[in-house]
Amino acid sequence: MIPRYRIIPLNFFSMANTSRVIHSGKAKSRGLSLFFWLPVIFFSLILVYNTLPYFSFDSGMSFLKERAVLYAKSIWRWSFYLHIAAGSICILAALIQFSSWILQKRKRIHLLSGKIYVFVVLFVGAPSGFYMTFFAKGGFGERICFMAMAVFWFYSTYRGFLAAARDKNFLSHKFWMIRSYAMALTAVTFRIYHILFLLGGLSQFDNYAVSLWISVLGNAWIAETIIASQSKTYSNTFNS
Repeated sequence: MIPRYRIIPLNFFSMANTSRVIHSGKAKSRGLSLFFWLPVIFFSLILVYNTLPYFSFDSGMSFLKERAVLYAKSIWRWSFYLHIAAGSICILAALIQFSSWILQKRKRIHLLSGKIYVFVVLFVGAPSGFYMTFFAKGGFGERICFMAMAVFWFYSTYRGFLAAARDKNFLSHKFWMIRSYAMALTAVTFRIYHILFLLGGLSQFDNYAVSLWISVLGNAWIAETIIASQSKTYSNTFNS
């Protein structure tokens, strides 16, 4: 009896290699994602935790003692508390927004946290932040930087909201919300840079200015790099 042999298709090995490449690419993507998100989540939670003592409304805290004259003014005082509350809510809500698992499996959570994020940014976080730029530490350049950040945070969030709610253009929505989150995350990256430069011996005054500019411009650069890598025509991401 002549044994029968299974005929292997010519493209079998190429298909197997393609499969390995795909799995390898997914593994690298997950690795890069973890490398990015783990420190972001860690430092975001630390930031939120560090804001909690302010809600004791104790004017004796060192940050508030330095601004005793401003703290005596009710509009500045309430803007401050509203701003740090809004920042904490936005950072926590945004962490949920970029979870692909929640987007696919728990879409209602994505929609609810997104609505909370947009509302808080447009009506609390960005307006209170813009007002506080007039009293920010540093010189004229640092105040302009804070002001530009507050304006772009508002604008990018508004564009992201319109892209999803009105235009149903969810790719554009994603890109604009990446830009929005980059601005929200400056509160986190600023503190990371500030600690690093402090350990490096940079003076407090210079440290503040350098950390601010690097956090704003650095976050914007990272956001645009991510968007450019995921878009066919980068320039169109500003028009859609």
